Amino acid sequence: MITIDMKDQAVLITGGTKGIGLASALEFAQAGARLYLTYKWGSADTKDLYRRFEEKKCVKPVLLEADVSLDEDTYKLLAEIAKHEKKIDIFISNVAFAQRTMSLDEYKKRSLFKTLEYSTWPMIEYTRKIKKQFGKYPKYILGISSDGPDHFYRGYDFVAASKALLEFFARYLSIHLFDEGCRVNVVRFGTVKTESFSQIFGQEFFDYIKQNGVPDEMVLQPEDCAKVVFGLCSGFMDAVNGQIITADFGMTFQDNLMMRYLSSKNKKS
Repeated sequence: MITIDMKDQAVLITGGTKGIGLASALEFAQAGARLYLTYKWGSADTKDLYRRFEEKKCVKPVLLEADVSLDEDTYKLLAEIAKHEKKIDIFISNVAFAQRTMSLDEYKKRSLFKTLEYSTWPMIEYTRKIKKQFGKYPKYILGISSDGPDHFYRGYDFVAASKALLEFFARYLSIHLFDEGCRVNVVRFGTVKTESFSQIFGQEFFDYIKQNGVPDEMVLQPEDCAKVVFGLCSGFMDAVNGQIITADFGMTFQDNLMMRYLSSKNKKS
């Protein structure tokens, strides 16, 4: 085992108070990093969140209320961080907006733009504004994606489109920032049991896989994802740049089986 010391590192994670964002924050905190986590009003249980860090004997994170789609919020939170830090070393773009589209009738241009505004553009906009505020880009910039762009999941149309564009921009961003010494990558996670996943697929998905004998170990937990995020920002994987990295336990096959299962159910009913 190698102990990684991040006591001199400042980490910014958007949507860092739940799911993959929170699990990643705890991973960085245990290595001694200083954490800055964004959240939207009313979405964070601060008492429970601080308890999680206390249990790990970690320094509490700084929580910053900010809507990633609003430029004024971005400027304010970076100005607040600048009161304590001279730079941001690691930026994790984790926020996503789960816009469900169950049929073609639900395709709305405004809804698509809103999904892109939350799930795609923040990685670009935060990166640019960090440079403007601190005079330097983060060394590690990591976007959180899913395998949606390559597979069909019912109701996932707009989210998949936004993740595909996130991955496209990450590749180009890695080239633009190569001479700055930055490492830009995207991690695609398969089936992860998070609040946003449940909003899209519902409890029916988990009931289905349980009925079909799928072990719990086949479903990614946020803590599994956090280890991948941490590893890519640890300094031991700096040869990896401009890559789309997939991490899952083989649940894609099971997801597609569920689509057939639901279709057959609908036909019978």
